[in-house]
Amino acid sequence: MTIKIGIVGYGNLGRGVEYAIKNAPDMELMAVFTRRDPCSLRIQTEGVPVVKTANAAEWKDEIDVLILCGGSATDLPTMTPELVKLFNVVDSFDTHAKIPAHFANVDIAAKETGHIGLISVGWDPGLFSLNRLYGSAILPNGKDYTFWGKGVSQGHSDALRKIEGVKNAKQYTVPVESALEKVRSGCNPELSTRDKHTRECFVVLKEGANASAIENEIKTMPNYFADYNTTIYFISEEEFDKNHNSMAHGGFVIRSGKTGENNKHNHIIEYSLKLGSNPEFTTSVLVAYARAAYKMAAEGIKGCKTVLDVPPAYLSEKSGEELRATLL
Repeated sequence: MTIKIGIVGYGNLGRGVEYAIKNAPDMELMAVFTRRDPCSLRIQTEGVPVVKTANAAEWKDEIDVLILCGGSATDLPTMTPELVKLFNVVDSFDTHAKIPAHFANVDIAAKETGHIGLISVGWDPGLFSLNRLYGSAILPNGKDYTFWGKGVSQGHSDALRKIEGVKNAKQYTVPVESALEKVRSGCNPELSTRDKHTRECFVVLKEGANASAIENEIKTMPNYFADYNTTIYFISEEEFDKNHNSMAHGGFVIRSGKTGENNKHNHIIEYSLKLGSNPEFTTSVLVAYARAAYKMAAEGIKGCKTVLDVPPAYLSEKSGEELRATLL
């Protein structure tokens, strides 16, 4: 079995998917789709065509799963519902507050043509979502806590770059250490969004841009910065290139709960990630879930799904027999 994969978009995520496919023995990259001039792209896989996204329909019988590598702010809300009418798709939509609406839109479009759309795949939403589910199911008398960073948020950085007058930008999510220590102590503190994280933005402005207006737009941006203490640094392009090339990230999901008579015993479940490259790790998750989407589609499953709906064994190229022999 060889799963035929297409990539839409060739930025950090698109390149990461291409690298991940090279490590997947059961997958083959068929095409890369771009809104740019295809002749301007040089991809890593020899012999694989680069095609205009507008011509994707011509490939609908050649590709098993299309991995969408657009941004959540403006690309995926329209891209995923459009392309799921032609392909089984996987995306990394990560605006948590808008996931229910995105799910509904993709579900309607996928069911029109009998495809599967696997959305919000990555590490959060994604792997962290699974750990929140496991923790709350196992320790129902408890609380969930999620901390991100310190690291670069691709979605928030993308949102910054979409602002008129911004030439380049990166956003770092920083956990508040005192809040993290309280959670690990098992005292189950009440923490607001603002209590748990701060955000640091490093922004390169276009010539003539209004820094004050851009700062206000960032700090009041709903779903991204409005609920956080946000610090903005306007820096030169030279400083940006020198000091902000890293794409490291990570975080923690913690479930603090109690069991037994009179809630006698405290328990802490902690899952952590320390990522040298946020996009390369995210795309490794996308590729694993593309495998799952292929298997689910082969079973006739249709509509929109999330990581919460996927059997864990479907992520692996190994058979059920191999998994039971080596992992149980």
